[in-house]
Amino acid sequence: MHRDHTSTPLAEFLRSARARLSPHEAGLDEPILGRRRVSGLRREELAQLAGVSVDYYTRLEQGRSRSASPEVLDALATALRLDDAEREHLHTVARPMPAQRRRRPRPQRVHPATWRLLDILETAHRPAFVLGRRLDVLAHNRLAGRLITDFLAQPAAERNLARFVFLDPHARELYRNWTAVATDTADMLRRDTGRHPDDPALSALIGDLSIHSEEFRRYWSANKVHQRTTGSKDYHHPLVGDLTFTYQALTPADDPDQTLIIYDTEPGSPSENSLHLLAQWNERAADHRIPANRAEARSR
Repeated sequence: MHRDHTSTPLAEFLRSARARLSPHEAGLDEPILGRRRVSGLRREELAQLAGVSVDYYTRLEQGRSRSASPEVLDALATALRLDDAEREHLHTVARPMPAQRRRRPRPQRVHPATWRLLDILETAHRPAFVLGRRLDVLAHNRLAGRLITDFLAQPAAERNLARFVFLDPHARELYRNWTAVATDTADMLRRDTGRHPDDPALSALIGDLSIHSEEFRRYWSANKVHQRTTGSKDYHHPLVGDLTFTYQALTPADDPDQTLIIYDTEPGSPSENSLHLLAQWNERAADHRIPANRAEARSR
């Protein structure tokens, strides 16, 4: 019986990356290419750019070969113009861990030192939170809960950034560029599937989001990956209006699957003024035990 290999993660990722890259972006001389049926690269063009045979690349893309060396994978990544996160994902899905060595991920715990850092950042009026596998929200300071939503007041199974972004109507009002946030969120989950292919909770989350969100299904089908490092994010908060943050993502030394996100504002900017107002409100609310947001109010 013929076995269909075309749905392997490596095959899907190669096809989607090739389809997204135009001949011009790849450095090919478009005038000599003739008429094209597809906007992306052809298999033979990518194979030529990567320095491999068309037959060999075709077998890789169809999942009929799993013997790609790191050098070949790097050549493909360079030809496809992959960034660091995409390159890492290509290597991960091409060389998955043997089944006998795979273990179900253990529950994640936030180190006491990280909790203390969150408190320090709270005092400095800096929202900060910790993401784990599957974009689970493992911890945040109160100011981050005031800014986004108080995940820690929700049932443990619902403390997840992707669920918030795609399934909570408040997220569409909160993020001024919801589409960009949602796209990055789906792409971060895709990266997790390469790192933890046997995580049943991750599979359940993706299935749930696919059932309940048409946008998630569309972004997920693009088969892109994203890793947070630094960047900016725009909010529209119901209490203080528009804010623009820069953020930095740090990895605690005790768990490479955790990410500490720290928000900052430009000194002297309207966003800094708005953040100080939010922090003052947060402090008054804490003194009077006012719920941080709707989620915390519902839990009481």
